[in-house]
Amino acid sequence: MSFYKVPLLALLIMFSCSKKENTVVAESENTHPNLILTTKSVAEIKSKLGTIPVFDKTLQEAKEAVDAEIEKGIDVPIPKDMAGGYTHTQHKLNYATMQKAGVLFQLLGDEKYAIYIRDMLLEYAEMFPTLPRHPQERSYSRGKLFWQCLNDSNWLTFTSQAYDCIYSWLPKEQSEYLNKTLFRPYADFLSIETPQFFNRVHNHSTWGNVAVGMIGLVMDDEVLINRALYGLKKDDVDLSAKDNDGGFIFDKDGKAGFLANVDSPFSPDGFYTEGPYYQRYAMYPFLIFAEALENKRPELKIFEYKDGVLIKAVDALLNLTDANGEFFPLNDGQKGMSYYTASLVSAVDIAYHYGSQKPELLSVAKKQNKVQLDATGLSIALGLKENKEKPFVKKSMELRDGSKGDEGGVGILRYQKEDETLALVMKYTGQGLSHGHYDKLSFSLYENGDEVIQDYGLSRFVNVEQKNGGGYLKENKTYAKHTIAHNTITQNEISHFNYDFATGSLNHSDKYLFDVNDPNFQIVSAVEENAYPGTKLHRTMIMVKDKDLDKPFIIDVNKVESNKNNQYDLPYYYFGQIISTSFNFDSYSTLKTLGDDYGYQHIWKEGSGIVNENSIQFTWLDNKRFYSITSATNPKDEVILARIGANDPEYNLRKDPSIIIRKKNTKNTVYASIIESHGSYDSVVEVANNAYSNFSKIEVLSDNVKYSSFSIQFKNGKEKVLILSNIDNDKNKEHSETINGKNYSWTGAYYYK
Repeated sequence: MSFYKVPLLALLIMFSCSKKENTVVAESENTHPNLILTTKSVAEIKSKLGTIPVFDKTLQEAKEAVDAEIEKGIDVPIPKDMAGGYTHTQHKLNYATMQKAGVLFQLLGDEKYAIYIRDMLLEYAEMFPTLPRHPQERSYSRGKLFWQCLNDSNWLTFTSQAYDCIYSWLPKEQSEYLNKTLFRPYADFLSIETPQFFNRVHNHSTWGNVAVGMIGLVMDDEVLINRALYGLKKDDVDLSAKDNDGGFIFDKDGKAGFLANVDSPFSPDGFYTEGPYYQRYAMYPFLIFAEALENKRPELKIFEYKDGVLIKAVDALLNLTDANGEFFPLNDGQKGMSYYTASLVSAVDIAYHYGSQKPELLSVAKKQNKVQLDATGLSIALGLKENKEKPFVKKSMELRDGSKGDEGGVGILRYQKEDETLALVMKYTGQGLSHGHYDKLSFSLYENGDEVIQDYGLSRFVNVEQKNGGGYLKENKTYAKHTIAHNTITQNEISHFNYDFATGSLNHSDKYLFDVNDPNFQIVSAVEENAYPGTKLHRTMIMVKDKDLDKPFIIDVNKVESNKNNQYDLPYYYFGQIISTSFNFDSYSTLKTLGDDYGYQHIWKEGSGIVNENSIQFTWLDNKRFYSITSATNPKDEVILARIGANDPEYNLRKDPSIIIRKKNTKNTVYASIIESHGSYDSVVEVANNAYSNFSKIEVLSDNVKYSSFSIQFKNGKEKVLILSNIDNDKNKEHSETINGKNYSWTGAYYYK
């Protein structure tokens, strides 16, 4: 296949001595590389090699990885497998290796890396015209090399960078051959031939837009560049068409292209509506293309677009992590994904270089201990060498959702004292496109990076071939997305918006209150009025640091108002071993499911009891720490001990436990609970410290349209009264309310004394 190789080798013999780097790249402004690496940045990096530790370390690791692949030889298999399978993994390895090889060629000047890229590209150029769409018919947008165009776009995004690095090294007839036979057809395939993939607002399409744009920049193809930025012009589209995950393929407003994908999913705060897991995935194409545009199309001022939202997005994403740097699994999100992933290495480097060079980003980069091998990574390496880093302190904050910031948001309450951290995350966002879950007003709680009250996340084993080819499991739709899988209220065993994507996409929750000015009393409150017609849900969560307690505790209030009687279920998904309960319950020897649909069919009812008191307590042990939930209850409330895993013959679901407080035949009601971490267990000396809750009870004193009030009683005899203003959140409004014969007066949306 390689009649194209002969003139190239002859050219190399004539015009270069092997591995003499000065003959490899002409020093011209119009000479490649000019995409991510540039002739200018290459020269600057070369001048500092050997003196920039983290950059040198990353470069050496890349060299070792690429050298090992070169030793193994080129392998370009005919596509066959789903994610995690051999052919999928090999093509993924190929594009990653080519990208690294391109960098090594530029920075080290060794032609073996250029030869490796050239030879592999020629293999792909010979194979590509013969390929039909991928044989696995699982995706709404089947790719060529991969089962979905998303992964093909990954291939082209990374390979474009490798191609840019050898473009000036290749003879013209060879680059023209690759442009005509491989790259332009690939770009057309991902766009013109697959408009339902390319022309939408979604992380998939961001990758598609960037892939087409990146190769367009390499080839100086203005048609492809404009197509990437602004999308395709197509009128004959089915606006009701959906993707694999049940999301609409086409935007109702007709938006498309890279700039539309910056405009719509990001809020002014940098929050990405699909959630942090997919924001992490999308940040690489967003920022790598932005870097390329900044180098080749600086007049676009892409890093200033939408008030600099791409730089803000990196800060927002870093704040959407626990103490270990792992992303909160809002919407579809795999647990364990963290800012140590390669896409966040790039994001941090690019944000630092093109932003205001915040020293806090350097501390994140120091933990990552690797950099992007370009000018942005050099900036990080120099900053670290000069000891400029400052700690990245995650503070309590609200991140708004929606392109204009008016579609709810995420409230994060944090406490930190030395190495002790507590983080509460409350979600009151929009739907989140096709990766969104039906979980309005849900929350999760973390201590020292460990989950205390968990969000299930997604149901998927990414790139594990045995589990549905590494794709989403059916349980993602039958359980993980449903309301009952989250720590929020389900009405009549039906998920929010009746689990209808179109309805959910039209609605969002609304912030009622977010106030973290007092570090000892941080509050977030939001309202949802559309999840169930005729029902209003209002949740308020407060992180209180009391001087008599070692750790903060959480007050959780759910007020429900409806126009008819309903059944309400409020679960708390915990981890660990039950230690004690203040209520009696029956434990079942024969298990039944909690219900028949909307996720209930996947939950075993392991035990239950009817409450005959106005407050209950539940204590468990996890991570050698004791936790308790103290809840106000009504005499006919049912407490259910449940566990995930029913109707799961392939064991796709985790067998996690929960406690569910159920109220039947109820119109208006209020849930009130205290969640606390207290004490520890030392398994070496076998001693339990502070194993009992610090509270004796929480009691509802009153509940009406305007106010809800509660008595919080400590075991040391202290009592606190909490009053919430339900319909007026004005911080300057004066209130007065008489409760059990005692008058209370205060200013603002809440009273706590």
